[in-house]
Amino acid sequence: MRTISVAHSPDADDIFMYYAIKFGWVTPHETKFENIADDIETLNQATLKGQYDICAISFALYPFVKEDYALLRTAVSFGNGYGPKLIKKKGTQLKKNFKVALSGEFTTNGLLFKIAYPEAKITYLNFLEIEEAVLNGTVDAGVLIHESILTYNDALEVEREIWDIWQELAGKELPLPLGGMCLRRSIPLHHAIDYEQTLIDAVKVANSNKKVLSKMLLERGLIRVDAPTLEKYLELYANDDSIELSELQYDALDKLYELGYQHGFYENLVKSRDFLIPTQYRELRAK
Repeated sequence: MRTISVAHSPDADDIFMYYAIKFGWVTPHETKFENIADDIETLNQATLKGQYDICAISFALYPFVKEDYALLRTAVSFGNGYGPKLIKKKGTQLKKNFKVALSGEFTTNGLLFKIAYPEAKITYLNFLEIEEAVLNGTVDAGVLIHESILTYNDALEVEREIWDIWQELAGKELPLPLGGMCLRRSIPLHHAIDYEQTLIDAVKVANSNKKVLSKMLLERGLIRVDAPTLEKYLELYANDDSIELSELQYDALDKLYELGYQHGFYENLVKSRDFLIPTQYRELRAK
C-alpha cells in the first residue's frame, strides 16, 4: 500500500471536493491518500519546495513549478462574473501608492493586482487577517478571497472586482482562473494517471451528492461557514465546471500565463495543455 500526500486548503470548496475520498466514497487503488490542509499561499510555498506529492495551488504559481509538477485537470476553481474583491473602508479614496494587503505573493489575484496597480505598496497577510487590517487602518485596502467575499464587514466597500480587472486585461470574456492542483512528476506515470482519475471521480461524486456531503461537513464542524454561506460558496467555486478542465478554461489559463509573461513575471510563455499528465499512455500500454 503506497502513501501519497495530498495537500489542499481548508476552504469550503477544497474540503468539499476532497472529502468524498476522506469519507470513503471514492477509494484510490492500492494507495492511501494522506491529506493535509493549509492556507493557499502556504501551499504555494510548499510546492516551490517540492513538499507534497499532490497539492492545491494558485494557478498563477504553476509556471514556477512546471518542471517538477504536472498540472491536474480536476478540482479547479474559476470565477465567472465574480471572484476576489479589492475592498477599502467606506467613503475613503485610494492614492496611486496606496497600501494594500494581499493573501500571497504567488496567488492569482496577487498577479492580476500587481499588473493593474504597479505603484501600490504591497504587504502579504494570511487571508483571514486582511479584513481586520483594513478596518484598523494598518493598510488602506485589501483583496478578499475565499468565503470572505461573501461575509465582509458592513463598514467596508468594494473598490474594484478582480473579475473586472481580469476582463479588461484579457480583452475578452474568459472565466477567471483561481486555483487548481498539481502532481509531482517523479511519480510513475501509470500511478499518476490513477491518482488524477481518483480525484476526478471524487469531485464528480461530491458534486452529485452536494446536499448530503454538505450536511456531513457541517455536522462534523469541518467547514468554517454556516449552511447558507456554504451553499452559496459551493455554487461559485465547487460546481460542474470544477470536475475537469474545459477548452475555455484552458484558454483562460493560457491568457493568464501570457499576461504574466508580457508583464515580466514569468521567464517563459507557458501553454497549459503542454503540462498535463499524458493519459493516452494508459491506452498505449494496454495494446
